Amino acid sequence: MARFIRPSKEEVRARRKALGEKAAAGRLRFPDDLKEIRMTFGKSQEEFAALIGLTRRQVAEMESGNANPTYETIMRVGRLFGYGLAFVPDRSDEADENVQGFRS
Repeated sequence: MARFIRPSKEEVRARRKALGEKAAAGRLRFPDDLKEIRMTFGKSQEEFAALIGLTRRQVAEMESGNANPTYETIMRVGRLFGYGLAFVPDRSDEADENVQGFRS
């Protein structure tokens, strides 16, 4: 396992700003951005797990996309930032194709 290198205060501030902008634009995705959320707090997987009431292994599995977190788990992570769970319009071409398929 790689050794965790704690980010500087400046790095944490920059990450929080970038994460907030990404969330405001509706581009924050779970589990893709879970590691970035954790790093925004400057926490190791073990520290972050303790913060949200999980094990380090559960956090690692969620970050790698190998877990199926419950609604409650996702909400615990979101509450750290004051985020809720919502449907956000997908602006991808694939979403447009799916909608076209329903209209036909």
